[in-house]
Order: sequence, then C-alpha cells, then structure tokens
Amino acid sequence: MRVAINLLTDDPANPSGAHWFWTRVIPEMATRLTGDEQLHLLVSPASRTSHSDYGPGDYGQRVRHITFPWSNERRNLRTASEHLYAPLRLPLSGIDVFSTLMAPIVRPAPGLVVHFKTLHAYTAPGSVSPAARLYRRLSYPRTARVADAIIINSESLRHEVLHYLDVDPAKLHLIPEAVDHELFHPGDAADSAEQATHALRLRYGVTKPFVLFVSSLWPYKNCAGLLRAFAAAKRELGDRQLVIVGPGRDGPHAAELAALARELGIADDVVWVGGVPITETVLFYRAADVFVYPSFNETFGLPILEAMATGCPVVTSNISAMPETAGGAALLADPSDPEAIGQAILDACGPSADGLREKGLLRASEFSWARTAERTLDLYRAVHARRGGR
Repeated sequence: MRVAINLLTDDPANPSGAHWFWTRVIPEMATRLTGDEQLHLLVSPASRTSHSDYGPGDYGQRVRHITFPWSNERRNLRTASEHLYAPLRLPLSGIDVFSTLMAPIVRPAPGLVVHFKTLHAYTAPGSVSPAARLYRRLSYPRTARVADAIIINSESLRHEVLHYLDVDPAKLHLIPEAVDHELFHPGDAADSAEQATHALRLRYGVTKPFVLFVSSLWPYKNCAGLLRAFAAAKRELGDRQLVIVGPGRDGPHAAELAALARELGIADDVVWVGGVPITETVLFYRAADVFVYPSFNETFGLPILEAMATGCPVVTSNISAMPETAGGAALLADPSDPEAIGQAILDACGPSADGLREKGLLRASEFSWARTAERTLDLYRAVHARRGGR
C-alpha cells in the first residue's frame, strides 16, 4: 500500500495547525508501517526541509517525497497543481490512497481519504477570503460525494458536516487530535512555573501574574470578548496582566482589538506578544494563572488540551466543540457574555484552580498522537482494502 499525503496546503513561512498535526502524526505512522507500506509526502521545494526527518532507520524506503512546484506560499498555483498535476504525477508513483483536504477534479488514486479540519467557509466566513470561501463552498460538496472516507476530529464537526453537506454519514470517521506530551507537561522541577515566568519577563516583557490567550487573532476567536471580560473583572483580578499570544493574521481586526483595549482602559495591562514558535507556548501555559479560550467556533480546540497538559486551569466556551474537548475539566462560559467569562476567570484563578489543574492533567492524558496516527493509518488500510477488491 502506498499512501500519498498532501502537505502542500501549508505556507512554509507561516506554518499552521495543520503543519503541527502532520509533523506529529507522520513519524508515528512511519514506525507502524509494515510489509510493502509506504508514505509519499507531497511537498514543494520551499516546504521539503520541514518534512525531512520522518521514519525509522529505513526512512528512505518507508517515507518518500513527491515534489510539486508550489505549496501555500503561492495559493492559486498550488491549487491548480493539485487539480492538474496530481492526477498525472501520483499514478507514476503507484499511489493507492490519496489523503488530502479537497478532492482534485480527476481522481489521482484508487482510494481517496479527505480530512475536514474546519468548515469555516460556512461557520466563520469572515475568516476566509471571498475567493477562498467561494472555492471551498464549490469544492466541499463534490469532495464529500467522491471521497471514500472523511476524517473529522469532533462530534461537533460531524454535526456541521451533516448540516451543510449532503454526505453519507457512514463516510465520517471521528479521529480526535492530540497533545504532544513530550513538550506540553508541567515540568520536571517544582519551580518550573517560576523558571517560565523569568524567561517570559526577559523575552516578552511579561512582568506580572497573568491571564493567557493563545490563538491567531481572527474575529471568531473572540479576543474582543476576552478583552471586555478582563476589563469587567479587572478590579477583582488585582495586579494581573492579560497576555495575548498569536499572530494578527487579520490586520484590520488586530488594530481594532488594540483600539478596544485602549477604549476599555486596559491597554497598559495587555501584552501583545504576537506569534511565537509552538515550542515556546509551553512557557506561557506553565506560568499563566488561567488560560482562556472563548472562541465562537472550533472543530477541536487543541490549545485547550495543551494548557491542561501543563497543569494550567482552563476557561473556554460552552458551545461548538469546546465542551467536548474539555471533557468536564474546564470552566465553561457563554462566549457572548463578557460578564460570564470574567466570573469564570475569577473562579479559575481562585477556588477552582487546584481542581481544574488535576482534572485537566487527567483529561489531556487521554489524547496521544500515537493513537491518532494508528487510527489514521488503519483507515488508510481499510480504504485500500476496499478499493483493492473492486
């Protein structure tokens, strides 16, 4: 069985959550390959170096590259190559199963597995450019129709897929994402939080105890609601800062958030860190008094588990996939109600803190990339077996 995995949809200069997902899952799958099984990674010259260290000692045999001209740094050209070049190139490598986000116009392999990560073209259209939104709305229905299997990461996403698309429910396979426990853990030393705080003071100017938000600054992530909640609870929160970690991918919205902080009178208490390497976010989680994730829509909400795995109390929304991911180990609040978010923050910083830390560690331990990889590889095998018998 030869599986081709489409890694072209990530911009090498601005890696997304999908990049993190595959860099965790591919090595785990590589160690589980048997017989004549191989993984062929679709990369561009710009992205190849970030996908070059996978697999066990026989890496050269088990995990290989198929080079396409562009990845998402040239989105339109990348999309065209997926539709026009993939049906020509993949058969040359004898690909049996193609794993991708959108189905090419012509099927490039006998088996087709698609990963639906989000349906933001429908659920959060403002986070998607008009051209991308149109393309996705045209492509999703056809992709759902021709796919042999569709991987989703939550029951919430299953509900969205069935609501917006005409799809056979039997095609939907729930495979949750996971947390990297080698990176996200409370730390080996009792003073790990103090060490993290010292590092953040030196690197990013975080000088006080703080409430943490980690996410790209899209409107649906509801950083605006968090700013209002922080302002409402500021007196009871005492001498705490609000630390915002994440790139402002929507420039006008990022400017609106900064203006809102000034309007609310909390600008001096907000630290705009910007984007940081994912390996650095563990420092913020370890040092924070509470992590707040008040998004209006998530298909999984991986930062919830990352924070829990470090022993950080979590407050998140009571809608979409967030209660499902939190699994009873976070305080839930209405994301449209800043007063409710603020009260949950106060509870998480106070009487509920120890219980949330304990529950969060247990909840995060239920998710591993090894389990995600094993279930994904098993689905590839099942699709290959069905297609091979036709």
